[in-house]
Amino acid sequence: MIKTGLVFLLICATTGSFGQVIKEIQSKDATVENYFVVEPKGDIKGAMILLPGGNLEPESIFPETKLHGVAFLHNILVVTLSYGKTTIYLNDTVLHNINTVLTEVIEKYKIPKDKFVMGGYSAGGVTALSYTEYCKQFPDKSVINPQAVFTADSPVDLVDVWYTFQREIKKNYSQVAMNEAKYYLDKMQTDLKGTPLNNLDNYIKHSPYYNGAEDGGNAKYLLNTAVRLYYDPDVIWQLKNRRRSLFDMNELCASAMINYLLLNGNDRAEFMIADRPAMRSDGSRHPHSWSVIEEVECIIWIEKILKIK
Repeated sequence: MIKTGLVFLLICATTGSFGQVIKEIQSKDATVENYFVVEPKGDIKGAMILLPGGNLEPESIFPETKLHGVAFLHNILVVTLSYGKTTIYLNDTVLHNINTVLTEVIEKYKIPKDKFVMGGYSAGGVTALSYTEYCKQFPDKSVINPQAVFTADSPVDLVDVWYTFQREIKKNYSQVAMNEAKYYLDKMQTDLKGTPLNNLDNYIKHSPYYNGAEDGGNAKYLLNTAVRLYYDPDVIWQLKNRRRSLFDMNELCASAMINYLLLNGNDRAEFMIADRPAMRSDGSRHPHSWSVIEEVECIIWIEKILKIK
């Protein structure tokens, strides 16, 4: 990745041309990787933070979605950063990285802390949820007060993730799925100091939601926050290409999390089904994609949540 504060025009057939400029910013903190901003067409009304999937650079987002292009037209600043590419939970390093970037963004663009929305894809969605929960749990320590959080095909229950990865290895069907499972099982066992079998509390502590807890685990901190979890629940594709049933898909626990929020009074919690088959920028069909989000409708939702129209 270039570390020169590069400024370049986004002209890409997969995202469309909105005339926006993507700026690569070098953080004042040498321990934090460069981040990217897309400044809106007019005066900034709010900010949307987008977090990439695991092992992906922040700029990988731009070819995969039009969210930044639509936000540009609606006067919403877009920020994407490398929170910690190999981590699927909030830890001190991830917290430092996000806080540092957001502090610099607020200082430069003078955005009120209650005009932010968090979003993320895959592991980035897990982090977006956990960071939002952190902000709600510890408002006095938080850099921002996110008004909403959304995810693109993200898991929400790390205990469920552990068992899902175990099943992937046992099935021995998809090499891609097995490689991912082996990598994250090893990392989770190291970082979370064990497995759910011998250190369940630590998994619950780092998980956005825990289906085995009456209070939803950390999801209880989202009872007054707008939440959208986006999915393309194509079980036929999953059965054919990954030999996954509904029990192996992110949708199962995600729907339980939304139901928990609804049952406890959060009528702004939504389980969102993709309005078209999800595709990646290379033209391949894949439910695990940013394109599960319909960009225009999502930005209109953000405008409503931030009260910026």
